[in-house]
Amino acid sequence: MNHQQTIACDEARKLVAAGAHLVDVRSSQEFAQGALPGAVNVPLQNLLAGIQQLERDKPVILYCASGRRSQQAAQALSIFGHSSVHNLGALHNCI
Repeated sequence: MNHQQTIACDEARKLVAAGAHLVDVRSSQEFAQGALPGAVNVPLQNLLAGIQQLERDKPVILYCASGRRSQQAAQALSIFGHSSVHNLGALHNCI
């Protein structure tokens, strides 16, 4: 069963410290202007190509500029079999 939920910054930090993937789904230009420490950039439009770099058995935490793209990415990852997907929402939620 796939699990997708919104996550708070403190909980996200704990999961990342435990080995979760932190994924920024903004464009590469947005990512270059600043990102959360430890995040990898997989732009939403490249998600299907970039999904292979994410281990399915590890939690995935997604964020973007407003939370809309990360929600779309969370839905897609859940559909493609990722068991623990979390939407951090907007980047500014965790700065």
